[in-house]
Amino acid sequence: MIVRVEGIVIRSIDYGEGNKILTVFSKEAGKISMMARGAKKVKSRHAAIAQLFTYGEFICYKSGSMGTLNNGDIWNAYNRLKDDIHKTAYAAYLMELTDRMLGENERNAPLFEQLKASLDAIDEDKDPQIVTNIYELKMLSIAGYMPVFGECVSCGSKEGTMTVSISLGGTVCARCRHTDPGSIAVSETALKLLRLFLHMDIRRLGKTEVKETTKKQLKQIIRQFLDAHVEIKWKSRSFLDQMDKYGI
Repeated sequence: MIVRVEGIVIRSIDYGEGNKILTVFSKEAGKISMMARGAKKVKSRHAAIAQLFTYGEFICYKSGSMGTLNNGDIWNAYNRLKDDIHKTAYAAYLMELTDRMLGENERNAPLFEQLKASLDAIDEDKDPQIVTNIYELKMLSIAGYMPVFGECVSCGSKEGTMTVSISLGGTVCARCRHTDPGSIAVSETALKLLRLFLHMDIRRLGKTEVKETTKKQLKQIIRQFLDAHVEIKWKSRSFLDQMDKYGI
């Protein structure tokens, strides 16, 4: 069966002497795997389309779980993004999030649009951490762990100072803080952004200027939610941490 999809290469690994196995997140069919024969060879017609982040049309022959790439058309290779180590690192993390949290053939056209919008936003010099934080929350929602930031998860109150409880799944008011004494204090600005990010369409994201202290809080809270509910050791996130540690 010939399959024609609009997709993004979220994983590309070498296979054998000259081939690559691609994982493509497609708008029409979700995550699909395909063999790109000869793609490791510089002069191969599949060499360019088999690169990570490539957005385009993929035509493959599929008879089982693994398809074979027949042809394709590159619509955006994100070459400018690839020339920047910070942008590349964040984009690689988005690819890993998508690859490891979605099942094979799990269709999700809205998420596909958000992933493409995330690549576009990073490519257009929008803050890569903010883009990533919004996408992380979308992945948490898909996994069934959408945090509650609009009210107290214990009593439903929307008044007063709130802290964030990872174990309870969202904010708790001062009256209910005893239910999780280890809940995290967070600034009002960070909390407003978390509420906004939950339902943000990345395609509408403009230029943002967020203080570093606020960004650290956002990163801490979202990361703790991911680590608590999604038991995956992220390879690409380790590289981001190394860049932060050494100020690269």
